[in-house]
Amino acid sequence: MLSVKDIDVYYGNIHALKGLSLEVNEGEIVTLIGANGAGKSTLLKTLSGLLKPKAGTIHYLNSSIVGKPAQTIVKAGISHVPEGRRVFANMTVEENLELGAYTRKDKKGIAEDLAKIYETFPRLLERKKQLSGTLSGGEQQMLAMGRAIMSKPKLLLLDEPSMGLAPLMVQTIFQVIDDINKQGTTILLVEQNANMALSVASRAYVIETGRVILSGTAKELQASEEIKMAYLGGHV
Repeated sequence: MLSVKDIDVYYGNIHALKGLSLEVNEGEIVTLIGANGAGKSTLLKTLSGLLKPKAGTIHYLNSSIVGKPAQTIVKAGISHVPEGRRVFANMTVEENLELGAYTRKDKKGIAEDLAKIYETFPRLLERKKQLSGTLSGGEQQMLAMGRAIMSKPKLLLLDEPSMGLAPLMVQTIFQVIDDINKQGTTILLVEQNANMALSVASRAYVIETGRVILSGTAKELQASEEIKMAYLGGHV
């Protein structure tokens, strides 16, 4: 579904991604593991058209998306839930969700998907007329995910969905990630909580200083002593 080959991405003079390659197959959850500053968020921003690589190729469903504007990439079926959630604080929960469907024209389908979001996240239904800025961190994360799903993505890019959340809310968010995937959405997941990420992923890539240094099935990486010591707190 997604093929990234040898991309170089810069922030000014900083060489953030260095010849990075990876692929995501339809139906998978693929996770990116790495320390802060490794380049994971940079990669997601590049895939969603917010940054442009200096070199390399990105193919989505066999078409190049390098240089395409972000809105075109959303229409093609890639949605990005950014780090820090980024909900529109002065709009209600429902207005945020409706905004997620701005590229769609199918009113009936939009209404059905809105009902599904409320079924998935009952808390959002309770708060639908509330301003998004007044929600808790966990509720804002639910809203950010719901808003992205409203665009009917084929590929969902999730950046640090568990950041700053209470352990119980982290469990809820990962259950939803698993459910969204089972309903047919392919997911590329960036997550500091490597244990949780590997528990739902089929495959994983380890990124250090802008390069992929290791890849394999989630089970292989969970069993790797090197990964256990570096990212899993010495144990799984």
